[in-house]
Amino acid sequence: MQQRPFRVLGIQQIAVGNIDKNRLRRLWVDALGLSVTGTFRSETENVDEDICALGQGPLRVEVDLMQPLDPEKKPKVHEPPLNHIGLWVDDLHAAVAWLTQQGVRFAPGGIRKGAAGYDVCFIHPKGNEEFPLSGEGVLIELVQAPPEVIAALG
Repeated sequence: MQQRPFRVLGIQQIAVGNIDKNRLRRLWVDALGLSVTGTFRSETENVDEDICALGQGPLRVEVDLMQPLDPEKKPKVHEPPLNHIGLWVDDLHAAVAWLTQQGVRFAPGGIRKGAAGYDVCFIHPKGNEEFPLSGEGVLIELVQAPPEVIAALG
């Protein structure tokens, strides 16, 4: 593989799903003490989520507690229960262009604003003939790191 024009800086988030996010809150918020910093609801993404925080400042990691708006519709954010991981990258556009050239399959939707307000895109959990590289069963979110995260982790 040729020289990579971007860097993965660290973990931005983990997203955990359940048919009832209140069951997740009992562990993550009530027992472990994470604070809820926001919510996100999207019909298109079939999700109702609480955004929790672990740590502070540019080293903060999100833990997203998700439930489907409709358990029969896709995407099924509760299957698998560890829905996806998010990785900070220092140049999302360069990452997507280079990874696509390397044969990485991306999920539909392209680069867009994510729940936390950062530009994101997703590496598909399964490869195909045209794009054989994938998350091998794991959905991976690439997240454009803001300047303070790049400074702290870069």
